Amino acid sequence: MFFRKTIFTDIGRLSIPEHGITNVTKFILQPKNFCDTKCISLPSKKGLVLGCYENDSGEPVLTPASCKFNEKMRGRLLELIVGSGKSIWKSRQGFAFCNIEDEFWSIVIVGLGNNKDGFNMLEAIDEGRENVRLAAGLGCQHLLKQRCGHIFIEGLGRPEQAAEGAALAVWRYQEFKNKINRLPVPTLELYDNVDHESWQRGLFKAEAQNLTRRLSDTPANHLTPTAFAQEAVKLLCPCGVKVEIHDKEWIYNKRMHALLLTAKGSCEPPVFIEIHYCGAPVEEKPVVLVGKSTTYDSGGLCLYDAKGMPKYRADMTGAAAVISTIRAAALLSLPMNIIGLIPVCENMPSGMAMKPGDLVQMLNGKVIEIESTANEGRIILADALCYACNEYNPKLIIDLTPMTTGHRHLLGSSSTACFSNSENMWKQIHKAGIITGDRLWRLPLWKFYKRKVENYRYCDVNNVGHGGVVAEPCLGAAFLTNFIDCVDWIHLDCDGTGRLSSKEHEEIYPYYAYDRMTGRPVRTVIQLLYQLACPNDCDHPY
Repeated sequence: MFFRKTIFTDIGRLSIPEHGITNVTKFILQPKNFCDTKCISLPSKKGLVLGCYENDSGEPVLTPASCKFNEKMRGRLLELIVGSGKSIWKSRQGFAFCNIEDEFWSIVIVGLGNNKDGFNMLEAIDEGRENVRLAAGLGCQHLLKQRCGHIFIEGLGRPEQAAEGAALAVWRYQEFKNKINRLPVPTLELYDNVDHESWQRGLFKAEAQNLTRRLSDTPANHLTPTAFAQEAVKLLCPCGVKVEIHDKEWIYNKRMHALLLTAKGSCEPPVFIEIHYCGAPVEEKPVVLVGKSTTYDSGGLCLYDAKGMPKYRADMTGAAAVISTIRAAALLSLPMNIIGLIPVCENMPSGMAMKPGDLVQMLNGKVIEIESTANEGRIILADALCYACNEYNPKLIIDLTPMTTGHRHLLGSSSTACFSNSENMWKQIHKAGIITGDRLWRLPLWKFYKRKVENYRYCDVNNVGHGGVVAEPCLGAAFLTNFIDCVDWIHLDCDGTGRLSSKEHEEIYPYYAYDRMTGRPVRTVIQLLYQLACPNDCDHPY
């Protein structure tokens, strides 16, 4: 039987096959000639992803599902793997065969690294889980390039992580492409594994992150504040979640003057979205999620450079993460109460726009000086944080925002900057980041930084602080502490992780599409909520 083998070492990067087989080389260089849709219809093409470990001796060890498949092929699969002459069972590598079995068009063997890989304290990550995500994503992306309409994935020892890697890898943003030119989106199914609950949980997490990616990538003219509010209703109400959309008059009556001041520069009216998920008794204190939602941030009168302006359509990625997280909590039926608060507006330059030097009084009585109109995110978050403390007496507040470019310069795309006034909550979210592979790094909330934003004679707090861009993430977090009243609080600055995926991003997390929004750190927040709601189900050694 004719078969074709392809060695690949990273997503979408195929090396020329061994032995110089001319027809295989032609397929790699010109895939449309080989995968002719006239001969094989897309829906009928099935692909299979199987795993292979490396033992301490450097030899391949098949996973249980791979062993069964190998027995079905009478040992032929293992012969082909060993006979390849390549250590394809190492992490981030794989091996693909076509036409070696009647049921599947293509079978991909992906490397899972050493079978003893686990928690790495220095890297702050569970390498075993992350290897599964990488392997599943790598295999699915290769089958996607072969235009397989149905992809079957074995659990790879961890079905939840396999589902995450697979679903994140096959996602594409093509909402505004002509339907004729859209790439097919394959279906994903678990192969030879009975743990469908873990698989489904992984799909929920990945789909929540993909939803955040879609909203973040939507152009600002299609996602105005009003359209964003409508999208929240459309996504959450069918899941049994209550959504309240408050208009400009309500915002004025609640004295959210910072939100009104920011919105003055745009002809689009601001809205305030309030989301209620009730999974526990009403008397139980809620967790409040606050997301910054500037649906387009031009910088206002402190205008950003035109070259980088398109990415600021994703200045609402924090709010998108809040919607996606609460939706996932509803689908997972988490036994807890969650409230989402999202102030939504545009930050634009005009004759009515807020100006550097403006003063605005907040709900808690403190007066803010607007030194930079480009730092509008922290002042509209301040309104929402004050409202959360006054109205709901929560047990925990988590705010998500791509707030400072300093975070990107400091940590790149490796991790999300985290600030917290609670040691216990930091331990919990740090553990969540280890489990999801979407890491966080804690930065200080010292009084040193608070003094830099508060030491002004004519106002209580300044939205830049002494030092400007020096220690910018810490100054931004210190600013927000002025509006947190005696409650556990986590501030996540995702500027370097939640926006466009870079080349560096692709190398670290190859299951993200290049130059598209990442949606991070949604899975980590969902995992944190899962740990808080179901502590007995989250027994991990870290």
